[in-house]
Amino acid sequence: MKKIVNTDKAPSPVGPYNQSIVAGDMVFISGQIPLDASTGQLVSDSIESETRQVMNNIGAVLEANGLDFEAVVSCSVFVKDMEDYGKINAVYASYFQEDTAPTRALVEVARLPKDVNIEISAIAYKHR
Repeated sequence: MKKIVNTDKAPSPVGPYNQSIVAGDMVFISGQIPLDASTGQLVSDSIESETRQVMNNIGAVLEANGLDFEAVVSCSVFVKDMEDYGKINAVYASYFQEDTAPTRALVEVARLPKDVNIEISAIAYKHR
């Protein structure tokens, strides 16, 4: 049985999806873009600020599920420009402990929703 969990602390879905679905002990978090839920505005100052906003959105969804970044077991990162890899990685790494960091895929794509530069989805495990 699946449970839908959404929060107003992260951007509202703009299509036929939810922010997260709990299935058993797993939490599947939809891709987050650098949209600030409190203002409704895109964060676009720099790839670092965009990445930070995306990670904060994921953090808000994790929190709504009673979790934190330690529960994340896998992330998928979609970027518009692979040249931003180092800058993205520096911000992304600050949300995880190196020895328990999740698995990750990072791929360059042609286009993302609202023409943002980064989108990240995550899977977390509800440990007891």
